[in-house]
Amino acid sequence: MSWLRALKETARSGLSVERRRLEPAVAGRGALGLALVVGGSLALFGPAVAVSSAFGAFQAAIATFQRSYRPRPTLALASGASLAVSTFLGYLTGAHLVLFLALLALWTFLAGLSWAAGPTVGIIASSNVAIMLVTVTLPTSVATAAGHAAMIAVGGLVQAALIVLLPVRRWGAQRDALADALAAEADYARRLRHDPTASFDPVPLMTARSAAAVTPRQARRRPAELHGARGLAERIRPVLASLADPAVGASAEGPERDRVRELLGAAGETLDACAHAIRHGEPVDLPAPAAAALHTPDTLAILKGAPRRAAVRLAALLDDVVETAEPRTETAAAARSRPTLLELLPVALGRMRAELRHDSPVLRHAVRVTAVATAGYLLGTWLPFGHGYWAPMAAVMVMRPDFTQTYARSVARLGGTLVGVALATGIVRTAHPGTWLLAGLAVLCAFGMFLLMRTGYAAGQVFVSAYVVFLIGVEGAGVGQTVRERVLLTLLGGLLAMLSYAVYPAWETPRLRGRLADWLKADGRYAATVAEHFAVPVGPASPDVRETLLGTRTARIAWQEAVERATHEPVRHRGLSRAAAAGAEDALAQFGRVAMLLEAHLPEAGTPPVPEAAALAEALRTVTERGARAVRERRPPRWDELRETVGAWERADAPQHFLLRKGALLLLAALDELAVALDGGLEDPSRPRVIQEPPSGS
Repeated sequence: MSWLRALKETARSGLSVERRRLEPAVAGRGALGLALVVGGSLALFGPAVAVSSAFGAFQAAIATFQRSYRPRPTLALASGASLAVSTFLGYLTGAHLVLFLALLALWTFLAGLSWAAGPTVGIIASSNVAIMLVTVTLPTSVATAAGHAAMIAVGGLVQAALIVLLPVRRWGAQRDALADALAAEADYARRLRHDPTASFDPVPLMTARSAAAVTPRQARRRPAELHGARGLAERIRPVLASLADPAVGASAEGPERDRVRELLGAAGETLDACAHAIRHGEPVDLPAPAAAALHTPDTLAILKGAPRRAAVRLAALLDDVVETAEPRTETAAAARSRPTLLELLPVALGRMRAELRHDSPVLRHAVRVTAVATAGYLLGTWLPFGHGYWAPMAAVMVMRPDFTQTYARSVARLGGTLVGVALATGIVRTAHPGTWLLAGLAVLCAFGMFLLMRTGYAAGQVFVSAYVVFLIGVEGAGVGQTVRERVLLTLLGGLLAMLSYAVYPAWETPRLRGRLADWLKADGRYAATVAEHFAVPVGPASPDVRETLLGTRTARIAWQEAVERATHEPVRHRGLSRAAAAGAEDALAQFGRVAMLLEAHLPEAGTPPVPEAAALAEALRTVTERGARAVRERRPPRWDELRETVGAWERADAPQHFLLRKGALLLLAALDELAVALDGGLEDPSRPRVIQEPPSGS
């Protein structure tokens, strides 16, 4: 993609506004906390302290809106405390340009590196650096700086207290995550009625898994209906797929297919009812026709073999989901453990230390944002506009570890700032509002930001820019700065951010082969583990199968995110074209789906083993690990051991287990499709194509 087209696409993305469900109650609570802090500090301590405390309360509220399943009061306290420390240290060095630049560089580098611990930590750390650039200009002595820092921390404390005193949808984020996972399963069941090989997006299940992790304190208060349903939903997915797929399930047409469609429709209605009950904390209102369809004796008479086993297992799992989704007062004893913030600190430091390598995109981001922040501060100070912190503040707020977000947010920041600053400055210069009215306008803008922040970055920036103008107007320091000066400084910051990525990029496109190799290796481990459990039956609920399945989902999501980031990068592909990437993704998705079909029919513990399955497992593990290395090195992958195993089964001594035989053929066919897709995407067109024909009967 050319630079011109990449800039056009990222600009359109940054200025887009999405339709999202608004949460006025949550936004109003954040604005109320801000109003209490601003009003109280303005009445007791004056405008300068009011502005500092307002930034603390504002940042604490922003932290609670991040996509995190940690307790919101904890996020507010951590954000307020970290901003207070940053402000105090910044003021101590503010009088000495060299010392302040050193502190700014250190703080910005650590904030950039903190993205290794997750986007929530990265956003909070980056916002703290940006706001610190404003708050360090307010105190006039060390004592007042300590007071300002204390009031910033108080702002976070007030926001945390309001979350506790005025709860809005307790466990709402966790309820939504689990309900979305069940709703995704319901949609999958309905799509399987018309497309027996439909794909399934694992993101809702992965999100629900992340939401299910709780701290010990949360575990004691978590509603019981939020525990258990996710694991059942994940076990339902392979059963749905195996019931629908004609290769291992019911026949493509006839009475069996009609009954399967009826069962899939009933499963969708049941899962939807459970999702609604969990989302709203209500009893499950199960449709009577769905319950009747799942438990009618006719199913056992119509379906035979594998489809019959899948239907029986599906009905039992859905009964468990319905029972789990019913609201109850007791809490579950067992829970996925989430470390507290103090316990997370060494984990985060370890992740940050692991990114200190030359090829790390996070390290490159940290270097870029550090250079831009210091250069922007120097340029803003040198230019005769006053309040030069607008330039580095804009740069730090828009910069992200990937190209698309950085450029999209830069354009959105400029557009939003242009509108917000123009409106706010126009009001200040024409109406000359008093201190209290300016404070009220700032709170109103904060409410607009909290309300619309998830609809698009540009929309939120209109209110953020106006909020900053009104707030510094309360202190009286920014009245003389014009719209032109503020917009020019914001433009300078955005241009520096965009230029830094062009000069020192961290492109995702060259790493696509590595992501694909990781997915292939994870899929191979999953399929091999499933095959091993046919040789040594231990039952369907096997922890090692579960662990390898989670590995495939993580690798698949990492691949999809990498492809999405690489889509708008102005980089010529290096060994993997778009067509090759799409074909490889389809092949690996098919490989994982076949392994999932086999998982749905894992034998119970104590059933007779299938000895040949051990050879299949070893072949799968060998060829996928070696194939992953070949993909990384841009060589055609080969599946010789698996082909020999399947060929031996075709000639003689084939296992009597029909599903295992059919599954092995389908797995090999999927790997052959992967080889064909990658062969068409080789960087050197002079290299010969290696097309491996699938075996007969696949």
